Formats: sequence, C-alpha cells, structure tokens
Amino acid sequence: MNFSQRDKKHNWHPYTQHKTAPNFPAIVKGKDALLWDENDKEYIDAIASWWVNPFGHSNKIIADAIYEQLTTLEHVLFGGFTHNKAVELSEKLMEILPSNQQKIFYSDNGSTAVEIAVKCALQYNYNKGEKRTKVIAFEDAFHGDTFGAMAASGITFFTEAFKGSLLEVVRIPIPTEGNEEQTLFALENLVKTNEFAAFIFEPLVLGAAGMIMYSPEVLDQLIAICNQYKVFTIADEVMTGFGKTGKTFASDYLQNKPDMMCLSKALTGGTIPMAITTFTQEIFEGFYDDDVNKALFHGHTFTANPTGCAAALASISLLQTEAMQSNIQEVHQSHIEFEQKIKNHPKVKTTRVLGVIFALEVKTETQESYYGTMRNKLYNFFIENGVILRPVGNIVYILPPYIITPNQLQKVYQTIEKALDIV
Repeated sequence: MNFSQRDKKHNWHPYTQHKTAPNFPAIVKGKDALLWDENDKEYIDAIASWWVNPFGHSNKIIADAIYEQLTTLEHVLFGGFTHNKAVELSEKLMEILPSNQQKIFYSDNGSTAVEIAVKCALQYNYNKGEKRTKVIAFEDAFHGDTFGAMAASGITFFTEAFKGSLLEVVRIPIPTEGNEEQTLFALENLVKTNEFAAFIFEPLVLGAAGMIMYSPEVLDQLIAICNQYKVFTIADEVMTGFGKTGKTFASDYLQNKPDMMCLSKALTGGTIPMAITTFTQEIFEGFYDDDVNKALFHGHTFTANPTGCAAALASISLLQTEAMQSNIQEVHQSHIEFEQKIKNHPKVKTTRVLGVIFALEVKTETQESYYGTMRNKLYNFFIENGVILRPVGNIVYILPPYIITPNQLQKVYQTIEKALDIV
C-alpha cells in the first residue's frame, strides 16, 4: 500500500469532505518550483503551496540558516527571556515595515496573527474605559479559522456553524471599481457611531474570495475615515506580504498606513510556521501600565521560536536581492502578456493582475459555488496535467514562486488555456 492509500487511515485534511475525496497525491520531494509524488510524477507548484514558498522548495540558503540555528539554539521560551534572532528579526523588520510600525508580537500562523490584532483593538479600548466592542470587515473577506479571525471573515460556509458564538462584525462592500462611493459611505456611517474598535482588511487583494482587487486610492480614503473617528485599522498582509503585490507589502502602496499589520505565510519562505502582528507605539502604550491586568495576556509555547526567526531572516535577505526583485518583475510582466492574450477568450469574463498575482474569471451560466462542479473539474484537470492550481469557484488564479522559470510559467498558462477549451 502506497502513501496515498495509507494517508486515509489516520489523516484529517483541511477543507476536505473525506467521504467524497479521492486519494491525494503523496509528495515526496520538491526543488524550486517543482514537486514530485511517490510515483515520480512532476508538478509545477503554481500557487507556491498556498502562497508560502516564494523562493521555491528546498531552498539551500534558508535550509542552511535553519540547520545552523538548530545546532545552536533550536528553541527557548519567550516568556521572561529573549534571544539574538528575535532581536535581529525585529530590527530587520523595522527597516522594511511602514515607519509607523514600532512593536512586534510573534505567533505561529496567520489566523493567530489576526486574532492578536483583533484582541488588541478590543482590549486597548477596554483598558481606556471605552466601550468599543465591534469590528468592521469587507464582505467575502477571509482572515482565518480561529474565532476572532473567523468572525471577521465573510465566506459564509466556513462560518455558518459558529454564527451564534462569534464577536459582532459588520461587513461593508468591497470597493471594487465603480463601487467605491458605496463602500466609503457605508464605512463612515458605521464609524461615526463610536461602537467600533477596528476595521480589518486584506489590502488591495482579497485572496480566498478569488483574488478580488481594488485600488490603493480608495483604501487610503477608508483609512483616513477610520483615523478621523479613532477606529484602528488592521492590514491582514498574511497573503500579500513579502513581495506578492510587487512591493514588499501591499501597504507600501498607501499614503495612510495601517495601525496594525498581520504577517505570516512567506515570512519564513514556507519552511517553519511563524507569524507576526505589528503595532504602532500608540497601541503598545495602551497596554503599558503599572496595572498588570492591562497587559496583553496572549502567547503560546513557540512564540519567537529562534529557528523560525533564523528562517525569516534568511527569507527577507533573499527577497531583498536584486535577482529576486528582478524575478518578481519578470513574473509580473509575463502575467501582463498572458492577460493580453487571454482576456478576450470567449470563456473568460474578467482578468486581473497585481505583482505576481494573476486571476481570471470563467464565464458561467449560474453562480458557481466555492467547491462547485466546475471548480472540481478544473482542479482535477490541472493536477492530471502536472500543474498545482486551486480555483476558487469559477476563478482561476496563479501565484507562483518568484523563481519559477519562463518555460514553467508558459506551461501553466498553456494548461489554463487547454482547461478553458476542454473543461
């Protein structure tokens, strides 16, 4: 019995209905943008394994940094102690984050990074004796699967079973082109009530909603409104961070910077689970008090894990190289050229590109569900043809490792074209 068959005996996979799921390919090795299964079938990882591997698989620079750290200090508790890698990483992040970000809180995944931001927004107001207990988010947003992050998400079938157990979140329309005034009006009407602690958003691109994009100009206006009414802004950059949009952070496109930022996924180059929530000095000072009860009582065992910090330092250094920045621009340009070619295809409704992100919407006669029939047919076709793509309903997107070769990227494009004609 091979790994693919043995997998079903004990393993429970994410976002999977196991009664109807097939055997999954068992991946045994990876290098750069390629993965191989136990039958030696080759796959192009065109989504960087859920957006976490921008520098490819088995990256030697990150692996060497991890090995050196593992043989020096693999872990030490961060409660009551610190260590050199956490200090070095915080200093490195201060060089690349928006200048208003001054404090860093370590955790282990994107959902938790969001959870921490939401908790801080609520507790800041509690510490000040103000009753602001609600949060604003976009419709169709996705911020994670822990309770605070889930509450801020708008993809209903993820949250339906828990509706009565979630904090109160009010959703506003996504400010896509032509919809900006409606969104601005909705936000201002909410924040002027003084009931809201925070507005959380995926800056410029809503990933799990199907790579829905909107302009930095309207986001600047939304943040300005929140600033006017003293509502904290939380940029969930778990997906967009570390080069995906063409800049280091999507927030780098903005004039008005968020009060908090959530980072994970590509932070360690896809090697070790790690996340960071960053804050302005003002927010930190809302917890800085002689009263111990005003401290942020949040943490977990692997906070600021030294090995994760070492991986993150290596990952950021790779991102900053001229070669990697050039790769990002080359992928972007290839996407633009493919968009020009495919946008008038009779089965393509819309296309969009930002940085290394490409998305197209397939024309359908009916509303396609998130895991609907068309999505599953497309997904299976891509896997059969050695390309890892995970459509969202009828939206096909590419978000590849930055080191993908031109020939590999062309194969991804060609496979999408074939899928449109066949599926």
